[in-house]
Amino acid sequence: FYSLSLSLTGSTCSSSTGSTGSSSTGPTGSSSTGSTGSSSTGSFLCSLLTVVEWVPTRVRTIVGTVTGYCYTIGQIILAMVAYYIRDWRWLILAVSLPFYAFFLYSWWFLESARWLVLSKKPEQAVKNLKAVAYINGRHAEREKINLEVTTGQRLVPGSYSGVDLLRTQTLRTITICLSAVWSVTAFAYYGLSMDLQKFGVNIYLIQVIFGAVDIPSKIIVTVCMSTIGRRLSQCGALVLSGVAIFINLLVPYELQLVRTTLAVIGKGCLAASFSCCYLYSGELYPTVIRQNGMGWVTMMGRLGAMVAPMVLMLVEVKVWLPGLIFGGVPILSGIFAYFLPETLASPLPDTIQDAEDRHFKQDSEKEELALKEQSNSPLKELA
Repeated sequence: FYSLSLSLTGSTCSSSTGSTGSSSTGPTGSSSTGSTGSSSTGSFLCSLLTVVEWVPTRVRTIVGTVTGYCYTIGQIILAMVAYYIRDWRWLILAVSLPFYAFFLYSWWFLESARWLVLSKKPEQAVKNLKAVAYINGRHAEREKINLEVTTGQRLVPGSYSGVDLLRTQTLRTITICLSAVWSVTAFAYYGLSMDLQKFGVNIYLIQVIFGAVDIPSKIIVTVCMSTIGRRLSQCGALVLSGVAIFINLLVPYELQLVRTTLAVIGKGCLAASFSCCYLYSGELYPTVIRQNGMGWVTMMGRLGAMVAPMVLMLVEVKVWLPGLIFGGVPILSGIFAYFLPETLASPLPDTIQDAEDRHFKQDSEKEELALKEQSNSPLKELA
């Protein structure tokens, strides 16, 4: 219950982020949209990290998807609000006002017990754990929580920075691959969203359709993440989005219904990729640098979104060139995602060493499986 309540801020964050795409001019407009976008991004990121660190492993995928649906609801609400409020100033004000309510609501949130233990604050961690147990109605478990519960966690002295994201080979692989996944997902996602007028459909209606397609796509990716794993789900979502965009290049402009359908499918796959990478990234980075890691990859996502409008201008050079780029880079980033470690049913790593141990454990399991398959090979028996 407590974990689900944390995800309620997502819809407002999404509406506010989307509103920054409204047409604003001048220094005042740039300042207001910039502050709104940066604030909503930070709020969404903090709420997501709090959810990841509080939610048990067995339900983390479901709760992460619920958080993603808040983003979907925000997209649909934004289209409705923007339809009636055409002036960008009043639109930004309308979608930003709910933040004041969430500002008061956020004081009820509790700091992550996992982070408190690693920060040498076990007493506060125990207090927060008892509070959450009380909220969830687990009174028997609440009485058993004491300082001994936190003794199994290793205290890590010192502070951490962004440099630690590249400290070890495992973290370098994670950071480089996630940077590619995030930047390309945001690049293609916002590239499609910014070019709605080319589909010949009412821009507000297509925005609602683009938001509604997230509903089935996130259900599918949730099932995939819970069965085949995060890595293959991430790869599949990116590759399928690229394929849909490529096919759209071959469809004549007169067949607007087919073109719109393919664009919606591509956008749905990219939404599934977003839903996956938000959860996947939080599981890959250890607690001591999770905030730094998530901050870095989301920044890479924003850089990808910034490049998208520039690529759209290439239509003046060749009409098919933007589609070729928007379809090609997701397939390429899907290859990057394949080199990430799998996190399905794995506990969250707390330290950098935990992340290293998980990687080495997976490598050893792969080697054992390969040796077992080799020993059971029919060719070996014939030899």
